Amino acid sequence: MARTSASPDPAEQPVPRVLWKVAALSGMASYLDAALIVSISVNLAIYRDSYHMGVWMAGAISAIVTICIAVGSLVGGRLADLFGRRRVYNLDILCYALGAILITLAPNDLVLLAGVLVAGLAAGADLPTSLAVVSDAAPAHARGRLVAFTQVMWMLGIVVVIFLGFVLSTTGMVGARLITGHLAVAAIVTWLLRSRLKLGEQDAAPGADLRDVPLVAGEIAPKGVALRNIWNRAALLPMAATFVFYVTWGLGANTFGQFGTYLVVTVSGASQSLATGINLAFLPIGLLLTMAFVKVADTPWRDRLFHTAAVVQVAAFCIASATTGSLAGILVFFVLYQLSSPLAGEANYKVWSQLTLPPDTRGTTQGLTYAVSRGVFAVAAFFTPALLDRSPAILLWSITICMAVAAFAGVFIVRVLIRRSARVHPDPADLRVAPT
Repeated sequence: MARTSASPDPAEQPVPRVLWKVAALSGMASYLDAALIVSISVNLAIYRDSYHMGVWMAGAISAIVTICIAVGSLVGGRLADLFGRRRVYNLDILCYALGAILITLAPNDLVLLAGVLVAGLAAGADLPTSLAVVSDAAPAHARGRLVAFTQVMWMLGIVVVIFLGFVLSTTGMVGARLITGHLAVAAIVTWLLRSRLKLGEQDAAPGADLRDVPLVAGEIAPKGVALRNIWNRAALLPMAATFVFYVTWGLGANTFGQFGTYLVVTVSGASQSLATGINLAFLPIGLLLTMAFVKVADTPWRDRLFHTAAVVQVAAFCIASATTGSLAGILVFFVLYQLSSPLAGEANYKVWSQLTLPPDTRGTTQGLTYAVSRGVFAVAAFFTPALLDRSPAILLWSITICMAVAAFAGVFIVRVLIRRSARVHPDPADLRVAPT
């Protein structure tokens, strides 16, 4: 009997180039989010000296970035579900550009604060909206890869800003303006490209010209956007599980993102240049592994690798906690953390959220988990320097416990919710794009 050829693995099917374009333009939300946070951190000392800011204003600007992103996520995700994701998708990025321009040209600290408010709110609003747009546009076999690609953009935002900060470190306010100015230019270019973005329907005939049908992702609302639709088991359980994973994982990631250099200098006794160099040296590892995650995001390896990476990640924080004050211990931590975080971190949260949350309220529900998590991160960041001064070991062991909780939450999502979502929720690819 002749053997029939096996059907191709759906996860290995090629993704149309136009969908990668959607993912890249949507991923700019993650790029600009990360780049805004890091640019404020990199430039803060320059702003303090140039604008003669007091300690309270310096602290307010740092905290307000995170708080505004949290509020923006909550409001933006809801508005996207109510009024259409495409409208909010385009408006968010334009508002971000305005905020970045204010930051770049600010003549004093009050204008700087206004720019941070506008850019932070817009960045937060764009995060859940852009992820919903990608998920709506993506066919089932490519959804994981396209959503995961936004995390590559997030890592790229960190790498680019830290690299620019390193190169422009001796240029003072001119360098600070160039760093934030590139965010304004990037946002304007992204807005222009998003406004012209067109995409063919999922069921277009092979060989059809996909450039003639505008993308109107999510414009099938308002059906199913009532707030009561998120207070049912179908939405509440995955929302709670993904929130627990993201908030506990993010407490560790956010602490080391904002205070990693500070910790290495103050606790391990390294110089500022060495501490900055350590951070910059290990970032490419994280970027490459995030790109590797994209390759496996639609395969069983995505969740298989999570189990191993989660264990390595917890071990990394255990080593950092047990060797508090040791530069060698911190170096081992950075290696293990960069090897594991891209495979057991925010990229997983993004993909799991799109796979488990009901499609009709995805913007609202993910906006809510983003918002509350970022609020927790802001509160934690306020107390972190004091806790580091009092007892670095208590802080590090607390983070280690959070990472262990995140690992257990991730296992629950993989073993229960992902399996259940394939049976319970309709394929989000059924959210057909439609002409305007």
